[in-house]
Amino acid sequence: MTANAASSPARERRPGGSLRNKLVGGLDRIGFTPLGALLVILLALLPWLPVFKQEHYVRWLIMGAFLAAQSAAFDFTAGYINVVNFGFAAIVGLGAYTSAILANTSPVLAIQPGISPWIGMFAGALVAAVVGFGLGVLTLRLRGIYAAVMAWFVGLALLGLVRNLTGLTRGPLGISPDQLLNTNANKPYFYVIFGMMLVVYITLKLVVRSHIGLAFKALGQNMDAARASGVNPTFYRVLNFTLSCAFAGWLGGFYAHYYGVLTPSTVMVTAKTVEVLAIAYIGGRGSLWGGMVVAFPFVILIEILRSHLTALPGLHLVLYGVLMILIMIYYPGGVAGLYYWATGKIRARSRSDGTPRSSPPPAVVEANP
Repeated sequence: MTANAASSPARERRPGGSLRNKLVGGLDRIGFTPLGALLVILLALLPWLPVFKQEHYVRWLIMGAFLAAQSAAFDFTAGYINVVNFGFAAIVGLGAYTSAILANTSPVLAIQPGISPWIGMFAGALVAAVVGFGLGVLTLRLRGIYAAVMAWFVGLALLGLVRNLTGLTRGPLGISPDQLLNTNANKPYFYVIFGMMLVVYITLKLVVRSHIGLAFKALGQNMDAARASGVNPTFYRVLNFTLSCAFAGWLGGFYAHYYGVLTPSTVMVTAKTVEVLAIAYIGGRGSLWGGMVVAFPFVILIEILRSHLTALPGLHLVLYGVLMILIMIYYPGGVAGLYYWATGKIRARSRSDGTPRSSPPPAVVEANP
């Protein structure tokens, strides 16, 4: 046998190598690489660093985690079944209003159930899931831009209901939901939304890595070919919309009970969907994690620009548009595509450097009897 072949069992028996392989394999099963896990740990520690200890920085991190989780839920539909849900922000708002109304104890609204906000958040997820189920059914016969427009119309209808059902929502005046936690500090809220973000990502990643995810990809690439292969478009498309909207409503409940002010124009308008869409596409459509990586630096950059360029409102939408144009022209795969390209180049170079080009493959020497 060759020296390489003889030494390989010894390498496999090393406890350090075995532990590392188990760790990497465990992380991979839930959708993380070692680098991704390191970034998650670093993100969890950021509020304790001196630079980020100030309350407004922690608030930016909360908004970053909120947008990151939304981008994963949005990309679950846009990136896998190839339907852009332009009513996404309205679904988030539906979950927010459901949770806020159920937690209400003030006489300014027609009802005062007084349910815990923690329970209300899951109730908002349930209501949003029901609407997502209906939205999936409505778009079954539609494809491409027609399905996106139908989702947008549903979002506009929800926005109109919230503005006109003043007994429940106070319309444009908005409502002031109860706080989720009995504290004015931002750090506890950061870890709540941080945990929610991980739950959204890991759950959706497990789904897309299963046979259900294969069906989603088949539908997104060619629905007719997928149907001919035995994939049921009705079941899988409705399932995708239901899961995505359920998480959107859950995140909306957090929004309501964190910010404490809820109006239709702050959470349900199409511009909010465009923000999430831009982050998901710049991050890389169909990756789930690409938009999550992009969300945090984008929020910090946008907030810095807003604080210094107050005379230019809406500058963040212009920046989103410019970056999306550049990404679509030069890197259609987004940040995730750029990462996969770079890692592929590094692996190819390491393989070529590790194998001498001038020497032939090692021969197998049989042992003498």
